[in-house]
Amino acid sequence: MHKVKICGITNLEDALWAIKCGADALGFVFYEKSPRFIQPHSAKEIVKKLPPFVEKVGLFVNATSEEVNFTCKSASMSLAQIHFEADEEFFEALEVPYLKVIRATCKEDLSKFSDEYRLVDAFVQSYGGEGKRVDLDWFEGVDCSKIILAGGLNISNLDEVKKYNFYGFDVSSGVEKDKGVKDHLKIEAFISKAKS
Repeated sequence: MHKVKICGITNLEDALWAIKCGADALGFVFYEKSPRFIQPHSAKEIVKKLPPFVEKVGLFVNATSEEVNFTCKSASMSLAQIHFEADEEFFEALEVPYLKVIRATCKEDLSKFSDEYRLVDAFVQSYGGEGKRVDLDWFEGVDCSKIILAGGLNISNLDEVKKYNFYGFDVSSGVEKDKGVKDHLKIEAFISKAKS
């Protein structure tokens, strides 16, 4: 059964609804240029009110390991999602579990970190959230069991991506009514279909 992360959470109501619908993880964007940016203290207030067994993922772009560690600690994140190219030194300095992100520009990019769980997103200058999709042909013949797919996902294209047996799906703009504000019916439909 596919895991589902609802990303770009900015308020408690959306967070609780996503969990009620069966979300496995919630994503909080700590990238100030994003329309879904949330302050760490605001994220912490939401996290305080969440039930147990839900992964709380902090999304970072061009941050130092110190910033990631500090923010994850102060916002009570359980996982850091690293949305940029970083060296081994950076990852070794992290004090929290992390997920590497591949911003794919070609099929060859999919072989990066192939022995690790990783998130694959379409390359966009703004680091995601634009609904751009990865070319599905790239996944033909690739073991996708450790890949979380992101980028341009919504209820209408879930069927065509499910056949690749991804570990999970990460959705943000595809379940929104406005940037940073979720559409509860879309969340419910997406999670239900992803897990069916």
